[in-house]
Order: sequence, then C-alpha cells, then structure tokens
Amino acid sequence: MSGLVLKLSPKERVLINGAVIENGDRRSRLSIVTPGAHILRLRDAIHPEEAKTPVKRVCYTAQLVLSGDTAPAEADLQLMRGIEQLSQVFTDHDSRTQLDAATLAVRQGQHYQALKSLRALIPREERLIAAQELGHAALPPDTMPS
Repeated sequence: MSGLVLKLSPKERVLINGAVIENGDRRSRLSIVTPGAHILRLRDAIHPEEAKTPVKRVCYTAQLVLSGDTAPAEADLQLMRGIEQLSQVFTDHDSRTQLDAATLAVRQGQHYQALKSLRALIPREERLIAAQELGHAALPPDTMPS
C-alpha cells in the first residue's frame, strides 16, 4: 500500500480535509491512501503572526493549501516564487536538496511534502538570523555551525 503514513502521538491532532481529528490515548498510525487529501499536523502549524520570516511565509502558503483555505492553483505560483527567492539565500548542498524537493512536490501537487521539505530550512534560517544579529551577516549558510 502506498500513500502517506502518519504516526500520531497520544492526543495529537491532525487536520484532514478540513476536519480536526484527535488521536486517542495511545500512539497510532494512519495510512492515508486517498491521493490529494489535505493533511496538516496541528503541532506543525504556523500561526499567521508567526509567519514573519521568508521561510515561514513560504511554509505558511503551503499550509493554507493543506488547511483548505487557499486553492492549490492560487498558491502554486506564489510557492514557486518563494522557493526561487529562498534559493538565492540558501546555496549550500543540503538546503538546495530541500528546495529541489519542495519544487518537485509543488509541481506534483504534493503540498504536504513541499511543506515538509521547506520546514527543514527553518533551523538554518534561524541560525542565519541569529548570526546577522551578532554581526556575522557575511557568513553563508553552509559555514554556519549546526
């Protein structure tokens, strides 16, 4: 069986096609076999007031598709533009791999996978912002300490 497998913690909530579903008292696995289902882990959700950085804004756009608040056709161009802008900053190999995966996912209509790839860039973005605040703005992302 192919598709998305969600491993849920006790009491974890997930949004599936607009419905909030809460797991029971035990860990569980859900296999999502319907192609194109809109799924968002609520623990991973970015609230509008948190979407203040470039990576988080692009993630938020993908999230709007998953929550059903934006049609994929409306968001895809904005997502592709955002990914292109991020590629101008994140030039290291690992970041490029994540951006390429996000691009492919958007092209294939896999917005959950796009969001997953983009979220991997949030810690790197946080390090860049912290370095800039410390006066090290000239350091490229691939030289930042992990």
